[in-house]
Amino acid sequence: MNTIILHRAPWIIPISKPVLNDGAVAVKNGRILDVGPFLEQRNRYPEAQISEHTDCALLPPLVNAHIHLELSHIRIAEDNEPVTGFTNWIGKLLATREHAGAVGKAAENAARETLKQQFELGVIGIGDIGNTDIGENLTEEFPGTLMHFHEVLGRSQKSRKSILAKVAEADDTKRFTAHAPYSTHAELIQSIKKRARRLGHPFPIHTAEPPSENELLSTGSGELFEFLVQRGFIDNSYQPPAGIDNQGSVQYLHALGVLDEQTICVHCVHVNDEEIQMLAESKTRVCLCPGSNRFLHVGRAPVRKFLDHGILPALGTDSRASNPEISIWREMQLLSRDNHDVQQSDILAMATLGGARALGIEHDHGTLEKGKKAQFLAVKLPDNVRTAEKLVDYLATDNSMIKPVWINEK
Repeated sequence: MNTIILHRAPWIIPISKPVLNDGAVAVKNGRILDVGPFLEQRNRYPEAQISEHTDCALLPPLVNAHIHLELSHIRIAEDNEPVTGFTNWIGKLLATREHAGAVGKAAENAARETLKQQFELGVIGIGDIGNTDIGENLTEEFPGTLMHFHEVLGRSQKSRKSILAKVAEADDTKRFTAHAPYSTHAELIQSIKKRARRLGHPFPIHTAEPPSENELLSTGSGELFEFLVQRGFIDNSYQPPAGIDNQGSVQYLHALGVLDEQTICVHCVHVNDEEIQMLAESKTRVCLCPGSNRFLHVGRAPVRKFLDHGILPALGTDSRASNPEISIWREMQLLSRDNHDVQQSDILAMATLGGARALGIEHDHGTLEKGKKAQFLAVKLPDNVRTAEKLVDYLATDNSMIKPVWINEK
């Protein structure tokens, strides 16, 4: 297609630039050619076709940087019985998954339905974590970018050898990552990260989610430690690694040498100022999951401090096992509600650009600007949205009824 199309709307939200009133996105051959005021774009491209999006705002698609599609049939978060803590939830998750089955038609169909809903909600990029191949098998069915990571965990020497042997035999097209510092031996984390570096793909890892994680790593005690000992996952003779700065999960990962711009520390609830500085200096990505954190009662991430250190986090929903609603719109809403010192524009940037950077797809998505793919969203606006401030506030906080329409020029 050689025709230039001007997508005109009352509001354009480029993310990388201030909001435009009466703007246009110029598109040609499936890519964004230009973004600017409508009259300016009309004069620049006089032969262009005009596509009017009345009473709408145009914005980049969303990115869900952390989800577990394979757990879509494990709907613990929708049960009436409350979860009393992190280890209580892990126990329920393991028991429910054993009863329902980790694989099979029910698990596959639930994952497929969740994936479909994500696209309907305006999500173009997904970072999926799983112990099975359910998410990987759905990659071709998703119209955007579905990046599946096969998650490994294990602490014993026997399990480490077995896992590393399987990873060595796997094709380089398969992405592997580590589960968490508390569940994965240091040597295994380093080996999997080394492979990820060689292949040039992201390395997401659950980090500093419950407070008991730091306690386990630093002292070899606490609620999480006792739970893992009871489950036979850690021997009660376990000692924190010697010679490693492990007073916090981020410090521990830093000491292991795995922090860089392709590592994604997911959750990052319990991090201190020194660790935030480590994340910033190493350009490590951060992904926040406020809905899951709220359900599991693990606390709130220090969002303002991340932003003050130049870190733009991504957003993720986690799974239906720990979140009653799998929606990045809701994650924005919760983040805004819990962080009154954070601007709505920053929250919107997290849901778009932050996620695109974390997954390494910012060359195609995350902003509306020249060179990006011509895949973006049109959101119908209520009559009372008449200023840029009200617009961004509506999208980030008053968004429960939003039903985005895809604009997909190829």
